[in-house]
Order: sequence, then C-alpha cells, then structure tokens
Amino acid sequence: MRPQSSPSRRPSLRPRRTGAAVTAAGLAALAAALTACSGGASAAADTKIDKPDISVNLQGKKAKAGSPVEVKLADGKLKQVTVTDAKGTKLSGKVAANGTTWTSDRTTAPGSSYQVKATTAEGGSARASFATAAPERVNKLSLTPGKDTTVGVAQPLSVVFDHPVKNKAAVEKHLKVTTSNGTTGSWGWIKNYDGKDRIDWRPKDYWKSGTKVKLDAQLGGIDSGTDGGWFVRDYATGFTVGKSQKVKVDLDSKRATLVRDGQSVKSVPMSAGTPGGDKASWGGTSVLMAKEGTINMRSETVGLGDAYDKMVDNSMRLTWSGMYAHAAPWNASYFGNTNHSSGCIGMSDADASWLYGQVQIGDPFEVSGSGSKGVPDPGNGYGEWNISWADWQAKSAPS
Repeated sequence: MRPQSSPSRRPSLRPRRTGAAVTAAGLAALAAALTACSGGASAAADTKIDKPDISVNLQGKKAKAGSPVEVKLADGKLKQVTVTDAKGTKLSGKVAANGTTWTSDRTTAPGSSYQVKATTAEGGSARASFATAAPERVNKLSLTPGKDTTVGVAQPLSVVFDHPVKNKAAVEKHLKVTTSNGTTGSWGWIKNYDGKDRIDWRPKDYWKSGTKVKLDAQLGGIDSGTDGGWFVRDYATGFTVGKSQKVKVDLDSKRATLVRDGQSVKSVPMSAGTPGGDKASWGGTSVLMAKEGTINMRSETVGLGDAYDKMVDNSMRLTWSGMYAHAAPWNASYFGNTNHSSGCIGMSDADASWLYGQVQIGDPFEVSGSGSKGVPDPGNGYGEWNISWADWQAKSAPS
C-alpha cells in the first residue's frame, strides 16, 4: 500500500521536468497516482473559467428610462441573461441569433434599479447593475370594473388617466385584453366627463354571459408624453360577465321592462324626464354605473336651480350628469301616463326596490321613444353604445 501524501506537500498537477523526457506511459501512471491520492477528485475540478466580458447599454445611477436593456458579450456566446428590478420583477428578452447580444422585450421604468446576470455557453457568469433617473412627473390611472367583479353585458373596460396622454398609440399598444371566448372588441379614446383622458375597450356587441375578461396594462417604463409623465408600474384587472339582461325604457308607453335572456321578466309603470328642455331624459343606451341606494339629490348640482332637494331611495346611476332610475313616490300620479320628472326614471317605492334588487352594474338601460334630449356623450357614463361599431373603432389610436 502506498503511504498517503501529507496535506502540506500536495503533489502538483503539472509534472516536474527532468533531464529525461517524460513518456506517455509515465504521464498515465502519474495521473493514476494523483487520482488515488485525492480521493477521487479529477484534475478538471481545479480548472477555472475566465469571467466573461459583458457590457450593458445602461450604466450608472441616472440612466435614461424608456429604453430596452441590451447586454453584449465580447467573446463566446450568451446562454441566459436575467434582468431584475428592485421588486423582483424580471424583464423578459431574447438572445440574438449570433449569440453575442441579449435585448429585453420591454423598456426600463424611471426611478428603478436593476440587476443584470449573464451566463455563457462556456459556463462563465458575470453581473452588472444600474439605476434609472427619477421621473419629473408620474402618470397614474384608475380601472373599471374592479378586479374579480361580476358585471352586466354592456360594461366596458375603462381606463381613466390622472394626466394627459399625448403618446396614445404607445400607451394603447401596451394594454392587452384577453377574453375566454375570443370576443371581438376595440379600444377607443374619449374624454371623461371630468375632462381627463380615457380609453375604453368595448365589445362589438354586448358581452355573452359567462365571458371572463382580463386586462394586462404593461405600462411601466412608458412615457405618456408632454405634461403627462411616466408610468412607473403595471396594472391589471379582470372580471366575469353575469346574467344577460337589460332594462328597456319606453318614453311613449311610460313603462320600464326588465328583459333577461331575451324574455320579459316584468314591466312597471314609470315617469321619465319632462320633454322639451333640460329636464328631458337622455335617450339611447346608458349603462348602470352604480347602485347608490339612498342618496341626497339636489337640483343645483345638475344646473336646475333650487327645484328640488330630496333624499331618494333605490338610486341607480346611469350618467355622470345625474340621470338615475329611482323611487319617486311624490310623482305617483304620473306613473304610466306622463313624463314629468327632472330627467330621471321614477317609479313607485315597491317597483324601484324590486328593480334595484334585480339589476347588476353594467346592465344596459335602452331608452327609446319621443321626447328625449338626444344621447349622452360617450364620456358621460358609458355612452359608447350610442356610437356605431365603425365609428368606435376609428377612435382607436393609429399604430
């Protein structure tokens, strides 16, 4: 048996030259001996791979935001590149065909720090880091409907921005809508009732009951343009379409009818807005925006002076400008025979309570007949259903 080598005198992996040439047989014998002495470790374990030479197009602590990350390898081929922000979110990307460059699919967001790790086909790895300059202004948004809600067949996806959006095409490009059944729809840019920029995604026709809808707004790192500022995060929402129903309001017969799955459920007498002026009701299609219950209604808030100041039950909002369906017991003598309200659709306490319990946010109220004051603007609630499909598609930003 061979005596074990002392740890302080570990044999070299490189044979020492003597005056005589080392034969191939001698090298083989030496390799076998070294293997036995090291307990099975191979000479390859002592081999070190050089750190690859990479460069990143963004550097320092105030790099320009809104650019994709590009990683280049001086020699060899890239196997994988990972770019991660401070929140742990990774930027996806791909390696070029020649293997020397990796480019992110998305752009960097302002005021963010990033860690870069690159590995090569040869087994080497290298790291780098950088941060983007903070934005002078940040743009934010609000999404409707809320996440995991159930809504009616006329509810659009609606995005309202805090600040102006000049780069509409760039923003719209990063709003991804998916549906469970391939619903045809389109984005359209409009002005919200408060004057803010807004974009809605409306299906060509009413949604089918049971449709699941998701919005992935990949806006982090997108510049909304002059006076708008940068988006610094992504947004998402999703909802399910509930029962297929609508309320048909006939200004001529003075009746409101709930229709579900194409069948009339119940028809109730009502009194709509007084024809011939500002008190007339809006015609066309409005969408139930909210079920607000008992609220204080004051005429001064809708430009009608001091005509009324009432607590109103079972209030269902249809427009931002103040058109509701609600209980109106003070108008009982007009139900079913005369339109004599200040613009709303009034019913008895019992009928309003029943309808309030049946409708869902997003149900369409289709108002037909004579005496209306036209149709509401698209931004006055969800009035886009009063626009033809071709005209709605034309409101999408040119790509």
